[in-house]
Parts: sequence; structure tokens; C-alpha cells
Amino acid sequence: MKKIFISSDHAGYGLKESIKNFLDNKKIKYLDLGPYNNNTVDYPDYAHKVAKKVKISKNHRGILVCGSGMGMNIAANRHENIRAAQCFNIKSTKLSRLHNDANIITLGSRLLSKKNAINCVNIFLTTKFVGGRHKERIKKI
Repeated sequence: MKKIFISSDHAGYGLKESIKNFLDNKKIKYLDLGPYNNNTVDYPDYAHKVAKKVKISKNHRGILVCGSGMGMNIAANRHENIRAAQCFNIKSTKLSRLHNDANIITLGSRLLSKKNAINCVNIFLTTKFVGGRHKERIKKI
């Protein structure tokens, strides 16, 4: 069973809430690991929370949102077996899953429209890893 964990910092809080509404409407279960308001917080704390949950199982997925998506991406990728991908559009998101088997998507609330971000989340959650030669490349990471 795939588990989805979602988190943000204060800059990504509004977009995170919009993504949660999308997930609720699609009846996709998730666990929100905070924050639960838009008070200032440090993004690494929340990136680490999601990464620790996602790395427990190869079926788990994570969604992280901050102002640029970069800080969350850097912090999450510090964890073994995490392949966090900062996505900007459908193509980057699809390739992150098809070729890199990304298990966390990071999004920049200051760089993406809500519609684009939600489209990216949908692609991230529905695209399967193709394996093959890409599996061998991932082993080298």
C-alpha cells in the first residue's frame, strides 16, 4: 500500500493546503506532517520528517513545498534511498518518475501556479518507474 506524506515550510503552506484539497477530492489518503499554519518555520525540519517516513518503504511517496522547492530538495536528498526531484512542469515530473524513480516531489510555491503544481502532483503519483537500464543507473547513486 502506497503511503503519501506531505509537508511544507511557511512559504509553501498555502500551496500545500491546495494540494491537500486536490488529494481529498481524489480520495487519495495522505499524512500531513506539518506545519499546520503559516508561521515561520525552518524548511529542513519538515524535509527531514518526510524523508524519514518515505525511506521506510519503496512504496511510500512524499510531497514537499517551500518557496523555491530547492531547499526542501537539498535537505531531503541528504537521506539515503531518497530521490527527491524538484519539478517545474509535467515533463520534468514525468521524467522524474519514469527514469529516476523519484520518491519525493519538491515544489516551489513562488515559482509555480497552483494549477501547474497540482498537475505535477497528479503526474508524480500516477506515473510508474520504467525500470530497465534506468534501474541500473539508480543503483549507481
